[in-house]
Amino acid sequence: MTREVLLVVHTGREASRRTAHDVAAMFAEADIALRVLADEAPDLDAARYDRVVEPGPEAAAGVELVFVLGGDGTLLRAAELARPARVPVLGVNLGRVGFLAEADAEHVEEAVQAVIRRDYQVDERMTLNVVAYHNGEVIAQDWALNEASMEKSSRERILDVVVEVDGRPVSAFGCDGVLCATPTGSTAYAFSAGGPVIWPEVPAMLVLPSNAHALFSRSLVVAWTSVVAVEIDAGGHPAVLCCDGRRTVELPAGARVEVLAGDLPVGLVRLRPAPFTDRLTRKFSLPVQGWRGPVDD
Repeated sequence: MTREVLLVVHTGREASRRTAHDVAAMFAEADIALRVLADEAPDLDAARYDRVVEPGPEAAAGVELVFVLGGDGTLLRAAELARPARVPVLGVNLGRVGFLAEADAEHVEEAVQAVIRRDYQVDERMTLNVVAYHNGEVIAQDWALNEASMEKSSRERILDVVVEVDGRPVSAFGCDGVLCATPTGSTAYAFSAGGPVIWPEVPAMLVLPSNAHALFSRSLVVAWTSVVAVEIDAGGHPAVLCCDGRRTVELPAGARVEVLAGDLPVGLVRLRPAPFTDRLTRKFSLPVQGWRGPVDD
């Protein structure tokens, strides 16, 4: 049976296009077929690819994995294709931090060879299901790997909200927005907004007000089984719902957004069993000088 991989590339960078050329050659030598997306194919060497597919829920159907060349934004785009096909994503960071990526640019050959040998593991990451209501009717449905944010749609206005957890109100305040993040997303937008880092193994959801005008506006870490709702004041201003910083929908005043654990995870390929702590310190260049390690018994 022919093995096949979907290649997703940040084609706006010359370095990514050159790396894609090298990756295609290595997979071809190993007799692994390579798909590319129709909107990326014109910027790549089409002669090196076996199949061109339209981006969408069927793009990754039947492949072994999705191989990503780019930053976290490119990986999130690839996750949209991989999730409905239930195949994992392997990211090679050609961007900046690239927290979700498994390998850096200098280790791209190592990553390809691991795929060829099938020498990798898959780490399943929690996702979020997001449903928006207005006047009792569903007006939007989406999902997120990192976070769903409800934010004010106009810079000069305040967004008045009530936050609810498991059917009970927690607090009401004016703010710039409210983020609901997964443990994976705790190192992304939520981290920049001052939220805590949650280890991926922790089954939880992070709720984080953004610039709230309130005495109680702390981050909340709730159970993964919880349902979090954000209600927008009916007499206030509209908002914007954004999932993973990629997909947005306008929310009218009076809208209600419910967020809960997703029914379909995203698989991230891991090439080595390194602890999350090592990834955290490496990606964020955290100072660990002076560490002596555990005391031997």
